[in-house]
Amino acid sequence: MGIYNLEEAKEHFKKDRFATTSGIYLDDLTDEYAVAKVELTDVHKNAYGGIMGGAIFTLADLAFAALSNNRHNPTVAQQVSINYLSAPKGKELIARAHFVKDGGRTCVIQVDITDDTGRNIAMFTGVGFKL
Repeated sequence: MGIYNLEEAKEHFKKDRFATTSGIYLDDLTDEYAVAKVELTDVHKNAYGGIMGGAIFTLADLAFAALSNNRHNPTVAQQVSINYLSAPKGKELIARAHFVKDGGRTCVIQVDITDDTGRNIAMFTGVGFKL
C-alpha cells in the first residue's frame, strides 16, 4: 500500500511550486502508477510556438516524484533522461508513470507522455535514490 492516498499526495505536491504554477497537477496515484496532467496554454509555448521541452519534462518529473515517493519517502532523482518523440497536437498532456524496477536503495520508473489525441510525445526514465 502506498504512503499517500490521492488527496494527501495532491496536498503534498502543491509544494512543487514550479509544477503547480505551470498548471501541472496529479490526477491519479496508486502504489503501481501515477498520472499527472496539464492543460496546454500560451504559458507552455516556446519562441517558435511549440510546447517547451521543459514543460514536458516538468510534467514527467512530477509523475515520477509522486510515484517514487508513494513507495518510499523521501526518494530523490539520481539520474533522469527524456526522449522527445513528437510535437503535441492536442490541448492536454498526460504523463503516466510506472515502475520498471523497485529495489532496496533505488528504483527505475518510466513515464510515458502522450497528448489527449493519443500521440506519443516523450519517454522519460528516472532512477530514484531512496534516502
